[in-house]
Amino acid sequence: MRVEFTKEMRKDYLILAPNMLGIHFELLKQVFIINGYNFDILTNDGPSVVNAGLEHVHNDTCYPALLVIGQLIDALNSGKYDVNKVALMVPQTGGGCRASNYIHLLRKALEKAGYSQVPVISLNLSGLEKNSGFKFTFTMIMQAMMALAYGDLMMFLDNQIKPYEVEVGSSRKVIDRWVVELADQFKNGKGFSRKDFSKNTKLMAQDFAKIKLDKTIKKTKVGIVGEIYAKYSKLANNHLEEFLFSQGCEVNVPGIVPFMLFKIDNRRDDVVLYDGSKLKKAVATVLFDYVEGVETAMIQSIADVKCFNLPTSYKHIRSLVDGVIGYGNKMGEGWFLVAEMMELAESGYGNIVCCQPFGCLPNHIVGKGMTRIIKKLYPNANIVPIDYDPGATRVNQENRIKLMLSNANYSVNV
Repeated sequence: MRVEFTKEMRKDYLILAPNMLGIHFELLKQVFIINGYNFDILTNDGPSVVNAGLEHVHNDTCYPALLVIGQLIDALNSGKYDVNKVALMVPQTGGGCRASNYIHLLRKALEKAGYSQVPVISLNLSGLEKNSGFKFTFTMIMQAMMALAYGDLMMFLDNQIKPYEVEVGSSRKVIDRWVVELADQFKNGKGFSRKDFSKNTKLMAQDFAKIKLDKTIKKTKVGIVGEIYAKYSKLANNHLEEFLFSQGCEVNVPGIVPFMLFKIDNRRDDVVLYDGSKLKKAVATVLFDYVEGVETAMIQSIADVKCFNLPTSYKHIRSLVDGVIGYGNKMGEGWFLVAEMMELAESGYGNIVCCQPFGCLPNHIVGKGMTRIIKKLYPNANIVPIDYDPGATRVNQENRIKLMLSNANYSVNV
């Protein structure tokens, strides 16, 4: 039985959401708060989360579903929250991925765990479910896009700086300071306009550029791609970025803004390839142009300081797969996963870890299935697919990555 999140609940219920991107989601939390919601992002991690997922979800379901549900139920079990004054939020894409069914699995799990009174809110842009106490308005969508773009810039620069910083933790201090600064701006209705965004990102880039670096240190450049949750979530990929950093790597994790452009662009491709609503295409084009403008401003802010590698624009990423894989291949990460691997190889991050939840069929096809073609096009590509699921041991995953790194270092030295 579905429990609706009502207008009355909005006043004193706390909404909990699973985590995926640390910097981005901290800013995204502020968007919900300024729009009148009591909101928090979960940070619980470790075996208790996995065990809660295994206990309440069939172990053959996709790993992201198991972890998301496990993290939410583990939080309810912690005693930290009033389970009669809390609501849970999960995203629904409305596409062919099983992620669209997380919400139904979560409600079954809540009933099994004794929390059937807890309402579950669907965060979607497709009108799949509605709640009288929650509306994801067009303004909130635009604000969320801007928050994610701020997160992309900080993540991108942090990954270029952290392996070389003279004073360990300098980059993290800049991030923490800007998260607080942006939260204050959001509360005062600032930071969301294109003008504010350009100003803030230029100042951010300048702050990162002031950090003292030692570039004489030799680092192996590694890119991370894969299914979106496994790619970004520390919980899902066993803190992959931290592991690679400990192995002497400079990591490149492509941002989420190009992925959002990919999802919006799919709406336009649907009309071109399969016919459909011209109105939906027009609305998608307006949103696409807005987000692309934000992406352009972010790239320009980094270019202005003249000391960092630049993120690649979505337009160029899309162009790479023309003639390699069809734009109608969009289940899971679709053609975009292939394009990201090609872009990483092109930009000097040919050592690539492709994170795949076991049983995520679309990503195994466009991830593992396209590896040979990518290597033919980019001989420098050194790709290792890593499966993540409850039965895969962290030691085995890390040993496979170490083998990939040893091959990378051998190729450089030969």
